[in-house]
Amino acid sequence: MKNIFLLILSTMILNLSCKKQVILANGETNSVAVETFDIERIEPKNWWIGFKNSHLQLLVKHPNISEATPSISYKGVSIEKVHKADSPNYLFLDLNIDKNVLPGKFNITFKQENKNDLVHTFELKSREKSGEDFVGFNSSDAIYLITPDRFANGDTLNDINTNLLEKTIDRENDYGRHGGDIKGITNRLDYISDMGFTAIWPCPLLTNDMQESSYHGYAMTDFYQVDPRFGTLDEYIELSKKGQEKGIKLIMDQVANHCGIKHWWMKDLPFKDWINYQKNYEDNIDNWNWEKTKFSNHKRTVNQDTYASEIDKKGMTDGWFVESMPDLNQRNRFMAKYLIQNSIWWIETLNLGGIRQDTYPYPDKNFMANWAGAIMTEYPNFNIVGEEWSTNPLLIAYWQDEHKNKDGYDSNLRSTMDFAMQTNIVQALNEDESWDKGLVKMYEGLANDFAYTKPEDILIFPDNHDMSRVFTQLKGDIANTKMALSTILTLPRTPQIYYGTEILMNDFEKPGDHGLIRTDFPGGWKGDIVNAFTGDGLTGEQKDMQSFLKKVLNYRKDSKAIHEGKTIHFAPFIGTYFLFRVLDNEIVVLILNKNENPITIDLKRYSEIGLDDKTLKNIITDEDFIWGDNIELKEKGVIFLSTKK
Repeated sequence: MKNIFLLILSTMILNLSCKKQVILANGETNSVAVETFDIERIEPKNWWIGFKNSHLQLLVKHPNISEATPSISYKGVSIEKVHKADSPNYLFLDLNIDKNVLPGKFNITFKQENKNDLVHTFELKSREKSGEDFVGFNSSDAIYLITPDRFANGDTLNDINTNLLEKTIDRENDYGRHGGDIKGITNRLDYISDMGFTAIWPCPLLTNDMQESSYHGYAMTDFYQVDPRFGTLDEYIELSKKGQEKGIKLIMDQVANHCGIKHWWMKDLPFKDWINYQKNYEDNIDNWNWEKTKFSNHKRTVNQDTYASEIDKKGMTDGWFVESMPDLNQRNRFMAKYLIQNSIWWIETLNLGGIRQDTYPYPDKNFMANWAGAIMTEYPNFNIVGEEWSTNPLLIAYWQDEHKNKDGYDSNLRSTMDFAMQTNIVQALNEDESWDKGLVKMYEGLANDFAYTKPEDILIFPDNHDMSRVFTQLKGDIANTKMALSTILTLPRTPQIYYGTEILMNDFEKPGDHGLIRTDFPGGWKGDIVNAFTGDGLTGEQKDMQSFLKKVLNYRKDSKAIHEGKTIHFAPFIGTYFLFRVLDNEIVVLILNKNENPITIDLKRYSEIGLDDKTLKNIITDEDFIWGDNIELKEKGVIFLSTKK
């Protein structure tokens, strides 16, 4: 009797150790074995309930997994189809997730002949909020662009990771890693908020396990892993949460066009067409020579050009971006699904306020429309900005959602980047002002807004991580730099400012050099003699620019006229340009003056705005100005006025 009792007891203990009951909201239970992770890799790593799209596709990577038969026993989740890849080490599982399924963990069992079953635990989570509640950045925001490795080092313990290829920290090397990280950004959110920014866009923070120049983040070797030299996933989530507490949205920099050549799948590609020119790569993998094997160009206009040759189209869409970044083939339906789900996974995981998509015109454009469409269907109030490096407004407009394109193409993309207006502003301020030919470029550039479906959704900027600092572009002219920044922050646009622009960071030594453009932000490292976060060690000119930008940004933060008001501008007149933003009782006046000597301007020319005898406040000096018959402009520079007290 005693032995029988012990047998029963041991069986009960064994069952309890192997199983646990998950109590569901309706009182039912789902049993799941103790969490087991036998499979080398399953992506996405988890998912959520409550999406409009009930389908999920899992990438399963494990030696000879194609020989296994997968099964799931979880109420509301079913396997619709199992796809084998060209490589025996992959399976792709199509799951259907019922709209009434409850959150929980369940096991996916992979039955193998003459071998032990493989088991992997997968989790369906509850969503923290509905898709409609994900509000993306818009024209009311001012975005702070950060190169994380060069901004602030918040945790020196993660500077070097011996498991990754690039193992050194060298702040003297412009193309080496310097140690900036996620915690460094989180620690400086007060500074970012106080400056007046309402969103941050860090360059990619995912793993770049490359042998050199891995700091910039655009050669990803794992689309689901935070680079450990930047921190952890928990720290990335913390950055988002603490940012939101301060009214700062997090924009994620993503790359759908390419990966890094050291990406984990490059040693065992699932399909024969997973990347573009794959056979060419695989035939030469042991003696890879870019010059002999590349078939690429950067002729982005083939996306719109009705006369473009097929070879030019293929060279742009299929060609590798650079030698070290294989071009992903989004026409492979499994790759397409992988990229779409990856973006959605990060939106949910980080509670994102937007996505910036790198090299937008380079992937297959029909895929990009589907990608953006899938995201905007789930998150109708979200926002995505695509990088289109073109100074032609027609090309920029082509990519914006609802633009009436001749070929019928609709991108589903709310925002593109305004390289055209950025160029116009710099050229307008740099050129001689005889016959107003300089400022006319700015005036006529803004006049092109008729081409855009929603100009306010276009992203404008003075500079970014891929171009010379605006202070360099404007030849070290502080007055011109202030005029450029003021214009960008007043236009009917969504503005972005690159870190360090506020303290006149420059690349005079080697204009356009990427490593120098992405210089360390002073004060971000222990022992820095100059600290831009506190102002210690900054020159008078740097402090003045920082204060100037802070005043403009903080005014803009609460200015409905700038966010959504009517825009009225007047043709340049004897070296001056007047631009007005008007909404109800708030009128914002931007006056640019390129005259070195004092000049008086007759204000009757601007009477249609309705400012006669009104008192306006100078946003920079806090002085009052009564709008009378004329205004004396004593020196070159910008005057920023508002009727709002």
